[in-house]
Amino acid sequence: MKKIVLFLLVITFSSQAQFVKKNGKLKVEGTQLVNQDGDPIVLRGVSLGWHSLWPRFYNKKVVKWLKKDWHCNVVRAAMGVEHGDNNYLENPSSSKKKVEAIIEGAIKENIYVIVDWHSHNINLAEAKVFFDEISKRYGNYPNIIYEVFNEPDQETWEEIKAYSEEVISIIRANDPNNIILVGSPKWDQEVQLPAADPIVGYDNLMYTMHFYAATHEKWLRDRVDNAIKDGLPIFISESAGMEATGDGPMDYKAWQEYVDWMESKKLSWITWSISDKDETCSMLKKTASSTGNWKDKDLKESGRKTRAYLRDLNN
Repeated sequence: MKKIVLFLLVITFSSQAQFVKKNGKLKVEGTQLVNQDGDPIVLRGVSLGWHSLWPRFYNKKVVKWLKKDWHCNVVRAAMGVEHGDNNYLENPSSSKKKVEAIIEGAIKENIYVIVDWHSHNINLAEAKVFFDEISKRYGNYPNIIYEVFNEPDQETWEEIKAYSEEVISIIRANDPNNIILVGSPKWDQEVQLPAADPIVGYDNLMYTMHFYAATHEKWLRDRVDNAIKDGLPIFISESAGMEATGDGPMDYKAWQEYVDWMESKKLSWITWSISDKDETCSMLKKTASSTGNWKDKDLKESGRKTRAYLRDLNN
């Protein structure tokens, strides 16, 4: 009996350790994310906070810890485009180095990585330069997922679509296959708009939805269900269990309802965020090391619950 248990543990560890090697280059079939063999796959992980606000966590050791201890099979590098010190618009070279540390950490640890243009506004010229450089350098790795517009706020779908088509064309010139994530209006909640008028001419596109469970109730899940029925592939690239402000009390019941729904639909999801701000959605306390090895006392409520979800579901 002990030998059987040990064998199963070895198999589980090996599968986790070789996650990208096992699943390879991802693709979209219908509305489902699938692996290189065409089998449905669910990515679950965390997003680092804005690189321009919490740069200390942008290193390979943090990625290693998130894979080893939290069992993440994907991480998201949220590159601050306009906000905070050393944002991309003010210091593109430094910003890119921070993101590349997370990309290279994910490649080393054999997990997937979302390269997130973390902005609420259209900065087309700068986005084209950035994604051209990133896709040229890393587009041959199956680990890479591009998120071309984090959270449009007041932009119309027509504006977002036109912007995204231009950025996608730049990426596809260098990387013809890896997954690209596209945002939608009103902080990625109006998914019915791209469902009615999707981008055409490119494969392996998905559309992002963001939720904060204490604010976004069943109406948003119903909206996503309808979009999926209309043929729109959905990826939950940011989510958490508190209010949409990122603050306020945790709503564990509402969060569990979202998790159950995502699992039933085989939707991939990311929780926000690896940061130490004095707010509910920041998962770490100030005591947390810049290089991982966090103890339970270093985690805030959201961090402890996210870690528990990932350790359970990613096994």
